[in-house]
Amino acid sequence: MPHKYLTLHTADGQTLGAYLAEPEGKPKGGIVVVQEIFGVNAHIRSVADGYAAAGYLAIAPAVFDPLEKNVELGYDGPGMQKGVALVSALGFDRALASVQAAAQAVSTAGKVGVVGYCWGGSIAYLASIRAGMPAVSYYGGRNVQLVKEQAQGPLQFHYGLRDAHISEADREAVRAANPTAEFYVYDADHGFNCDARASYDPAAAQLARERALAFFARHLGVCRT
Repeated sequence: MPHKYLTLHTADGQTLGAYLAEPEGKPKGGIVVVQEIFGVNAHIRSVADGYAAAGYLAIAPAVFDPLEKNVELGYDGPGMQKGVALVSALGFDRALASVQAAAQAVSTAGKVGVVGYCWGGSIAYLASIRAGMPAVSYYGGRNVQLVKEQAQGPLQFHYGLRDAHISEADREAVRAANPTAEFYVYDADHGFNCDARASYDPAAAQLARERALAFFARHLGVCRT
């Protein structure tokens, strides 16, 4: 897919980069792809490329840029440790501002949704709560922290039954707080969508992708003229 890099400016004064993947022909809408704790790495860029191949103008904001530029971490102990530290330093509000800036950047494509993975899954959920965006949340470990806030946009959740990072109680608390959301649990581990991780589950990843694409087709619809 054709791609390029943009510079975004958020409403709260941050400057960050973003990876933009462009579809062939007229886009069906825009999709913001929110990274895991490991940065806008090859996997996240490939996710954006995949949504572009499906007809969307896809953008992955480098939400860590205000703290450290061009972060790409490995799926190992040191990578996880640094990613967790960056997430803690960044907080929810600045991450959401980055998502909103990215959404604005692709708004020419039509309606805009958001999909996020791991930590990004919780930021996607937050974007539904506070910005009313159609959101797909993959195994967001911090989702349970947000259940007291009411979602304003449509939601779809994906979880792994064997995810040691997210308890059944936390998962069910999210389900109970969002009774109208689409909610799917797979016989898979945390990170099952990522082919760079040992926990990758191609069958679960494919099924979740099909469901996410159907969700966006319903909620983004035809692009504006």
